[in-house]
Amino acid sequence: MAIQPTKGRGARSNASGRYEATTTEDFDDGWTADDATPAPLRTTLTPERARTIIARNDSPDVGFDRSINPYKGCEHGCIYCYARPSHAWMGLSPGLDFESRIFFKPEAARLLEQELCRPRYRCRRIHIGGNTDPYQPVECTLKSTRSVLEVMQRFNHPFSIITKSVLIARDADILGAMGRAGLCSAFVSLTTLDRKLARDMEPRASTPAKRLEAIRRLADAGCPVGVGFAPVIPGLNDHEMEAVLEAAAQAGATSAMYVTLRLPLEIKDLFREWLADARPDRAARVMSLVRQTRGGRDYDPDWSQRMKGTGPVADLLATRFKAAIKRYGLDAPRAPLDESRFRVPADARTQLDLFDA
Repeated sequence: MAIQPTKGRGARSNASGRYEATTTEDFDDGWTADDATPAPLRTTLTPERARTIIARNDSPDVGFDRSINPYKGCEHGCIYCYARPSHAWMGLSPGLDFESRIFFKPEAARLLEQELCRPRYRCRRIHIGGNTDPYQPVECTLKSTRSVLEVMQRFNHPFSIITKSVLIARDADILGAMGRAGLCSAFVSLTTLDRKLARDMEPRASTPAKRLEAIRRLADAGCPVGVGFAPVIPGLNDHEMEAVLEAAAQAGATSAMYVTLRLPLEIKDLFREWLADARPDRAARVMSLVRQTRGGRDYDPDWSQRMKGTGPVADLLATRFKAAIKRYGLDAPRAPLDESRFRVPADARTQLDLFDA
């Protein structure tokens, strides 16, 4: 049947999550032309009463062992987002639910202070945004991420942060000061310079030009900033690798990374569905190239290669990336963030006691 995209959304469907006892999905009953126009899909916000804010992981191919995600779900609606399957844990769909039913942590700052004040806490870099984007549209008003950064600054706690939103530049005052002190670094994800492809693939994220602006403003403020060409989708955006890296370097980026498209769990069906609708002329070619990086499958979860893939196509991407970052000066060693300056402010314990009273 013909897919009717939901305006401003990435996923084309909203099938039930994998843990549900019953499943539901849309179908064409033959009366589409006579149906009433569906109401716009509105974003709903739900507060999450979390007990902790710092998540820990032991994945050997992830460059950090602790992270903070102020939000669950992401209104950016990126069709390829590896975080989509996490919505299934809440009985929701990794499809449209993921990008329209957003959970936030109203007590993020208090929870973070509480954890940092624990006597047994040991400082290590915390990555902000390891799952969903910390600067999605609702951050404009909720300011959950801003509140976390204020705590980080108050405690001199090192952190890294990644986003695809120009909204990060709002916090250049904190990021710049901490960056100059060796306490933070930022990455801006830039998947394409093609505005139309970005709109189709990442419908509510900042435009490519705005992301370059974010890099420029952070660099001007003194925050070390890198560019993430992620994901690389063979046959769709891989030809832009050098152009993206060059543009980011000109904007002030000093480092770069890339990740080859990953399609675990529900993402593979959502991506194939989107591809057949948004880019039908190249859908077969793209999926063929993706499988060539994954040993003939849509996805191979092996930790030793899931970020980059294997085979000739993956090898060529790695070779091109290495040459490009050298050409554009994005290959300098990254200075480790300073963990020695972490201090619990004298008044922090007193303020937390007020919350506990």
